[in-house]
Amino acid sequence: MATEMSDLSAQGKKFSEKTGEDYRDDAGAASDDGEMDVLEFTPLEKRTLLKKLNWRVVGLISFLYLLSFLDRSNIGNAKIAGLMTDLKLNDEQYGWLLTAFYITYITFEWMALLFKLVRPHVYLTIVVLCWGIIASLQSLTTNFTQILLLRTSLGIAEAAFCGVPFYLSFFFRREELASRIGLFIAAAPLATSCASSIAWVITSLASISPIAPWRLLFLVEGFPSVIVAWYCFHNVADSPGTAWFLTPKEREYAVLRLQEPGSTLGEESHDEKRSNNRKSKSGINFSEIAETLRDPKSYLTAAMYFSCNVAFSSMPVFLPTIIQQMGHTQVMAQALSAPPYLVAFVVVLSVSYISDKRGARSPYIVFFALMASAGYALIVLAGVLGLPNWIRYFGLYPACIGFFTCITLLLAWTLNNQESESKKGTGIAILQFLGQCGPLVGTRLFPATDGPLYVRGMATCSAFMAGVACLALSLRVLLKRENERRINQAMAQDIALGEDVEEPLVGPDRGGPFMNIL
Repeated sequence: MATEMSDLSAQGKKFSEKTGEDYRDDAGAASDDGEMDVLEFTPLEKRTLLKKLNWRVVGLISFLYLLSFLDRSNIGNAKIAGLMTDLKLNDEQYGWLLTAFYITYITFEWMALLFKLVRPHVYLTIVVLCWGIIASLQSLTTNFTQILLLRTSLGIAEAAFCGVPFYLSFFFRREELASRIGLFIAAAPLATSCASSIAWVITSLASISPIAPWRLLFLVEGFPSVIVAWYCFHNVADSPGTAWFLTPKEREYAVLRLQEPGSTLGEESHDEKRSNNRKSKSGINFSEIAETLRDPKSYLTAAMYFSCNVAFSSMPVFLPTIIQQMGHTQVMAQALSAPPYLVAFVVVLSVSYISDKRGARSPYIVFFALMASAGYALIVLAGVLGLPNWIRYFGLYPACIGFFTCITLLLAWTLNNQESESKKGTGIAILQFLGQCGPLVGTRLFPATDGPLYVRGMATCSAFMAGVACLALSLRVLLKRENERRINQAMAQDIALGEDVEEPLVGPDRGGPFMNIL
């Protein structure tokens, strides 16, 4: 503990010399009131700081993601609430409504890096306002062309939001990220559950409503984002060093705690950072971007994300239809769509917290990927063998739990194993750009001609989730070898300097090389 405090004190001296132009390079800028005595920052004050960051940053971002996922996935509920009939859509056209969203979503995912270039409170305000307006306008459409254009535009607006995990890394240390990303991603199953519950209420009241249920659904779930955009402008924090809800002392410590000695962020001197700023505008280091583009682990995580997204994208938009074809009424299908996501919400929060505490990712990804694969396999077998529909419905639970949990941990794992902000931003951009191609497959897996069992789609999702487990094991081996190579290099350097090396220092907190989380 004393070592940690002395390290922070040394970093505090560097911090007090910084100017405001440097804050974007180390996730924030603190006040200019002078050097802080970090020894006075008690454990209670640290917990208070984290609690503020959790509520003001993670809480708000999770709520925004809930609204975002609500607006993109509620088309599955609208489908069985009259959308297909009123707009005279066929199965092929519905498939294009899903695919068009992801084509633009993928094309514009480079905007994840804009969190580094544009102040987040401005950026997120524009993004949320745009998707709120577009989502609401879907309620006014009268033909396929109109709603297709709006779904295409919605993909652009929501693509701007895909850099949120990168944004969270501005505020939290690498061992804290999974539980925070867990809260953020857990908004997805919660949003889908809310969409199903709202759809159940609206369809139940269809006989007394002057507006078609699917139109009311788009309006009720889309327009709140327009109102929330105003709140974002005044409440989103740009960085730990400028967070309006922290005291000057808390802002200083919030920056210092992020400067890990083993990371690029912690090791660079003030002069080095100024030099890098001159070479790369707005704090983007282009040599690090190129290095990340050549790094095989960037593509292994992207391949896992692709596989998870095949299931992640298809389940919310097809589940109400799948349940309805199990023999349930339209209203009951909306209601039964909610419970699997509520259970997934609880599990995602619990597992991400445990994963942070244990400092491990791959064991949990392997376990839950196999769980999802088994859930889909159960649905397939129950359909082929003619087993009761409740068995097929039960299989939805491990499937949803598995892929939602894997998505959460993959985002954290990607950020954990990149040493600097430029690498983190590039790693997330690769993950999102390649991984989000998965929905182009997922949204085509459940055509009406395969109903009511949808064996082909369920079997495909099962195979992809089994593939995630295999890729996670492969990445674990690669990262372990990289850790061993870094330790050996550090020991060789110490020996060359004439230092006695009895035991290698492992991990940035002990002054050793940057180590990957397995």
